[in-house]
Amino acid sequence: MSLEKQSVVIAGGGSTYTAGIVMMLIENQDKFPLRKLKFYDNDKARQDIVAKACEVIVKERAPHIEFISTVDPQEAFTDVDFVMAHIRVGGLKMREKDEKIPLKHGVVGQETCGPGGMAYGMRSIPGVIELVDYMEKYSPNAWMLNYSNPAAIVAEATRRLRPNSKIINICDMPVAIKKSIADILGLKDEKEIVDRYYGLNHFGWWTEMTDRQGNDLMPKLKKHIKKYGYAAETADDNPLSAEASWMDTFQKAKDVFAVDPETLPNTYLKYYLYPDYVVSHANPDYTRANEVMDNREKNVFAECERVANTQTAVDTSIEAGEHAEFIVQLAGALAYNTYERMLLIVRNNGAIANIDQDAMVEVPCIVSKRGYEPLCMGTIPDFQKGMIEQQVSAEKLVVQAYLEQSYQKLWQAFTLSKTVPSASVAKEILDDMIEVNKEWWPELN
Repeated sequence: MSLEKQSVVIAGGGSTYTAGIVMMLIENQDKFPLRKLKFYDNDKARQDIVAKACEVIVKERAPHIEFISTVDPQEAFTDVDFVMAHIRVGGLKMREKDEKIPLKHGVVGQETCGPGGMAYGMRSIPGVIELVDYMEKYSPNAWMLNYSNPAAIVAEATRRLRPNSKIINICDMPVAIKKSIADILGLKDEKEIVDRYYGLNHFGWWTEMTDRQGNDLMPKLKKHIKKYGYAAETADDNPLSAEASWMDTFQKAKDVFAVDPETLPNTYLKYYLYPDYVVSHANPDYTRANEVMDNREKNVFAECERVANTQTAVDTSIEAGEHAEFIVQLAGALAYNTYERMLLIVRNNGAIANIDQDAMVEVPCIVSKRGYEPLCMGTIPDFQKGMIEQQVSAEKLVVQAYLEQSYQKLWQAFTLSKTVPSASVAKEILDDMIEVNKEWWPELN
């Protein structure tokens, strides 16, 4: 039986990840066939760089797919089945400020964690809500698969502002960690692992991992992580593409694991449990944003321009993005009722028994045409409960600050972050953030 062909718009067409998503979509036409693929971005010049190359790729590899690149919302969002959204409001230049301003005050400077993540969240909320509204106006039966960061704050905002919308907030970081785990254990890929996990986005723990036959993988894994974190035993076995900052993150997981050796941590917990280490090892003049601008952005755009100029992608270095695989799997489950088990960011509603029922938690869900059904993870220990409740409150305060245009609420959010040492430091960072975000944030009272 042939599968019904889908129409997809990628919102954030100028992203450095977009070409990889296109490659993944093309390579999965047997599982998720397309009739139409659209790009939408409010930055036409940036989108054109990626779109001109992707138009060549589509013509060569899947000429049956209609390809459209546009900055017109009506054209973009009309007649689509899925919106795949990964926007970055303010671009990498504002990410650089999110990272460098906290570091100036001796605080973690990171894209999704701490004050930098909250500043980014204040910019992202209106951008994502705008996309939801376009979708509901022009294609009310479509699903939005949103992986715009900071996913936790965006998820809370969509829960508050568009509670009945068909939006699923996702993150591929647990998938990336599971890929490393599969390599450590000698498994074919991460799909061989069945897991139980609970937490928030970039803030969670695994309690179980088995193979498909039900064999417990945790003892061997814990032994490895205690010594090496999520990195391989020898440097030669780590991916050649692994950047120094990511290798440090994967290796630091051994110290995060030591805090609670009964569970396996998400790597991002290092920012909350070892903020002093992170700050002492950071270069306040050259952060992750600079790495991305100087490497991935330059390389991807240069290759896109080469493909567009030569009008062939036969020998292109553009590859299907690993994170794109997760998106295709999710879209396929919604379209074709495959009942996939996937980690999603959803309203708690009993999935974690002893925390706020309105918290937007990251837990395994069963995905089908009905949407998603969270699995119950039960009652969690006091250590994780305390950390989660503090982080949930901080994220909720960011959204309240946006809605009420409240300086006080945003100051409270910064203060409550486990990465910030005091209310006075939180205020200093906030005042600096207000100054550089005048174009993006509502005026705070």
